[in-house]
Amino acid sequence: MTEPTCEWCSGDCADVDLTPVLGEHLDWFWRQLADAADRRGDVELVTGSTTIKAPANPTERAAALGLLGGRTPASGQTIRINLADLTVRIRIHHPRLTPGIVAAHATRRSLGERVRDNAQRRAAVDQLRQHAINTFTAVPDTAPIRPDMQSVWPILQRTGWVARLLATDYPEQLIDQTAAIIAALPPDGQRIDRRRLADAVTRFPHALDEGMLPGLALAILVGADAIPAGLPNRAAWAAVGVDCDDLTGGLLALGIYPARWSLPPDTALTIPPRELSRCSWPAPPHPNASVYVTENPSVVTAAAELAETLSVTQHTVRLLCTVGTPSAREIDAIARLAAAGWRVAVRADFDEAGLQHVDAVLKAVTTARPWRMDAADYLASLAGTSSTDHARLRGRTIPATPWDPQLQRAMSERGLAAYEETLIDVLLNDLTVE
Repeated sequence: MTEPTCEWCSGDCADVDLTPVLGEHLDWFWRQLADAADRRGDVELVTGSTTIKAPANPTERAAALGLLGGRTPASGQTIRINLADLTVRIRIHHPRLTPGIVAAHATRRSLGERVRDNAQRRAAVDQLRQHAINTFTAVPDTAPIRPDMQSVWPILQRTGWVARLLATDYPEQLIDQTAAIIAALPPDGQRIDRRRLADAVTRFPHALDEGMLPGLALAILVGADAIPAGLPNRAAWAAVGVDCDDLTGGLLALGIYPARWSLPPDTALTIPPRELSRCSWPAPPHPNASVYVTENPSVVTAAAELAETLSVTQHTVRLLCTVGTPSAREIDAIARLAAAGWRVAVRADFDEAGLQHVDAVLKAVTTARPWRMDAADYLASLAGTSSTDHARLRGRTIPATPWDPQLQRAMSERGLAAYEETLIDVLLNDLTVE
């Protein structure tokens, strides 16, 4: 019959009297040796050396004199322990004793578990990495995006996605489903509804609404440079031809509506993506008629209140709001507005995302102009306030501002974000002047 093994050590402690080398005054000594065993993954501790620190209690220091083989150490003194010598000293009491056995019993736990756990984790990561590489290598050549997991995997590790995968009960299945989702993305120029994509791959229409699967898919697409980092989920999916739906989201509109829509000019409403993708715009009433584009709904709220006080004969406030990052569909709709003859002016917050929003619109709509988005406007947004009134810019590198290079320099020097609301009075005045 096999002898039962010890729950703390290798089992060589059977019939061994540990009393001579244990005791409450020696706990500090064995506890530090147990920690050394954990760090090293060495459960016996019979070779090499390690260091410990002497406690403040003189009784505890004196109790270890026989184990240390020298004079009593001073309080807080760092002591180097030769483990071979320590083994010889404790084997006076029994030939099978090792420092590791005694430390395990003193702390009443199995030693080296941290190292074993790390080794098991590394093995699990390596196995999952190879599975991901094999799975994505099998994505058909006809797929519009084929991530190279050799280069994407380190990015997933740095951003915490590998740890999240290992924390689930089905990491390989998640990788398989993610690869299938990415393989099913539509070709360039085509689009698909997100829930129809989810249903086609997983047989559950809401599988991409939230959770690990959509998060992992977007993380891999970012790692493969298929979409920019930092986009909201809706915009990220839209960048690869997937529409979350075509009825929610879109552009907030005030005073400018698609052709054949008949609404009071002070009506604020949302033009959904479905309409934006196919609508035409009315011709402007005169060559200098302008439509302003903003980022924040609060500007639309203030403009709507202003519009209520104006008669149509005085002026019509015309404002579109992207409510954050503009999608490709929204930018295309703004471009068609300019093509219909409207003068387009665009602005956003003075932060990293806002600069990117404005740059994206200006590049797509070549006749558009920035709206109070130069260095002077930025500094005016900061005037009369302290640095504590503004959030600090997150990135070390401020996005380029080709419409005004001085703006990038000013924001880099100040390191502060400024928001549209700080210029609200000036913006509202602009909306009443053609």
